[in-house]
Amino acid sequence: MGQWTKKERFEALLSGEKADRPTVSAWKHFLDKEQSAEDLATATIEFTNKYNWDWMKINPRATYLSEVWGNRFDFNDYEWVFPKQLSATINAPKEVWSIERQDVNSSAPLLEQLEAVRRIRQGLPDTPIIQTVFSPLTVLLFIAGRAFYVNQQLYGSEEKVSLEALFVDNRAGVHKALHAIALTMADYVSELDKAGIDGLFYAVTGTAHHKLFDLQQFNEFSRPYDLIVLEAARHKKNIMHTCGDYAKPELFNDYAIDGISWDTKAEGNADISASLKATKVGGVDHRYFNESDAAKIRLEAEVALTQMKDEPFMLAPNCAVPPNASEVALTEFKQTVK
Repeated sequence: MGQWTKKERFEALLSGEKADRPTVSAWKHFLDKEQSAEDLATATIEFTNKYNWDWMKINPRATYLSEVWGNRFDFNDYEWVFPKQLSATINAPKEVWSIERQDVNSSAPLLEQLEAVRRIRQGLPDTPIIQTVFSPLTVLLFIAGRAFYVNQQLYGSEEKVSLEALFVDNRAGVHKALHAIALTMADYVSELDKAGIDGLFYAVTGTAHHKLFDLQQFNEFSRPYDLIVLEAARHKKNIMHTCGDYAKPELFNDYAIDGISWDTKAEGNADISASLKATKVGGVDHRYFNESDAAKIRLEAEVALTQMKDEPFMLAPNCAVPPNASEVALTEFKQTVK
């Protein structure tokens, strides 16, 4: 093959084939530009073009899927990447029974993101773009005002609904709710396809951590609903992201995914040499971009590229880089792949 296009390289690597080189990309939240489709699209297009990323993960505001079921937030008050929660939809365990399938084409939060995708597709016609979608289990925790990481509280939430009250005392209601969320998200995936995405960035966040859900619980409450959403995107190129400590990337070897992203530097996690079926996406500690430590970024990138030289590989940070990541750090990272 002669000169590779971005889409050809993206498709090849996520098909398990080697390309002329690995891809390189990074993504972050634009906290002051994520409250409208126009602002998010403009920020994403400018960021992608500035660094000429090989592909782009769209980063909507972290709360957008919980807003579909009625959670409310103060977008003038953020802690990290989370706006302050004003109200949650599930405030008592039995309210989980109220969660119903939503109509994508009458949901303001989803219509907003679909419009952003259309604008980004128009602005980046030759760059593969993938949309961030959280697992139904993650969304349900959000709707109940709970954080989806161990030992973390959602900003603005008092966490009145316990995991035991939800997943043990109202187990059947949880399954009903998860099914409704999964079907809504499958519908959303179909609309994302029409809007022009190349795939999903499917995030199970911290729910694979054994202190939040053990393997049996994860297989009961996450896996069946993950498969519903991923089946809707099966003809696309999809990257699974399993976030945080003890993220168990090997748990997803039988999922219908093309890429796998995890924090190779976090406690309890395998490094980049792990035996995984999907194409590996990552290799560099995202925290270094906060420190703007270009030397560390270059060293980790070079180590990862050397380790992965005989496999299809997509160099990326292990998670979103901080919102205040410096131009120096991002430029250094981009230049590690020639």
